[in-house]
Amino acid sequence: MPEAPAAPPSPIPGAKPPAWLPALAVGLAVLSLAALGLAWQGQARLKELEQELVRRQASSQGEASEARSLARQSQDLTRDTAAKVALLEARLAEVALQRGQLEELIQSMSRSRDENVIGDIEAALRVALQQTSITGSAEPLVAALRQADERLLRYKQPRLEGVRRAVARDLDRVKAVSVVDVSTLAVKLDEVERLLDELPMLSAADKSSEAVAVRQSRAERAAPARSAASAAEPPADGLLARWAQLAEQRWREWGGLVWVEAKSLLRVTRIEHPEAMLLAPDQSFFLRENLKLRLLNARLALLSRQFDTAQSDLRDTLSTLDRYFDGRSRKVAGASDLLRQVLGQARQVTVPRPDDTLAALAAAGGR
Repeated sequence: MPEAPAAPPSPIPGAKPPAWLPALAVGLAVLSLAALGLAWQGQARLKELEQELVRRQASSQGEASEARSLARQSQDLTRDTAAKVALLEARLAEVALQRGQLEELIQSMSRSRDENVIGDIEAALRVALQQTSITGSAEPLVAALRQADERLLRYKQPRLEGVRRAVARDLDRVKAVSVVDVSTLAVKLDEVERLLDELPMLSAADKSSEAVAVRQSRAERAAPARSAASAAEPPADGLLARWAQLAEQRWREWGGLVWVEAKSLLRVTRIEHPEAMLLAPDQSFFLRENLKLRLLNARLALLSRQFDTAQSDLRDTLSTLDRYFDGRSRKVAGASDLLRQVLGQARQVTVPRPDDTLAALAAAGGR
């Protein structure tokens, strides 16, 4: 506040006041009033400022409270949002995990299907190999390779194309091998065994040839007589001459028969194996039975894939046929031809293994 004006000096008693003193007093009064007005105006402005400050402070406090409330709400919302984000991230991770598991399941199903195909083909090939090794026939292996080729053709999996090419190569190699047809050879041996009882032996072949020669001689000598008797009709006055001619023909015929019988008493024959001519009838029976046993042993050896044993028995059977039986007989020649065919075809043939297919299957299966 402005200070109050100093009191005027006390007048000197008996002195006259100066003329400017009232003007000074008026001026001082005006200044005092101006000072009072300024002070009042300042006080009013100060009050306004205080009120404005109070109002602004109250507004600031309200805004601060509202800001704190909004901040609290923001924190709550942020917390809720964080929780929701965490939940969404967890669900997203779960969905990603499920997707990965689903993809792995699909891949595993695809791999398991391929592995099942590979396992089935490999198992079929190994079973066919066992059957081929037991029977000696390539048919089981050929059938297994064809089934594998057809299955791979229907499956149409690119990663198994190498397996299919390997199957085609092995199939061509197996089909190119000429294997022994054991059933046909067994049928031929059975036919030879059936013919054994009908084959003529050397010890009985001479008698049959002698009888044939006698019958041929009689036919040759009787033919001119019959032709002459049928062609010529003698006259009535030549009956005596006709009887003489017939008697001469009879004499010649009987003389020829006597000569043939006489010649049959002594013969000179080259015999390669004398024991064949000295074989008794009971021994011929046992000889035939022995040959049947040899043929049966050869048949069993063929069925058991013992080709060396079968060939040994067949060679012994051929040697016995050539030694004791008549080679001029058609039946003996046919039996010998059958035995030689079986002997030429009864050989060991190795069926190739499908190594390319097995290697391709192992590579495709990742083993």
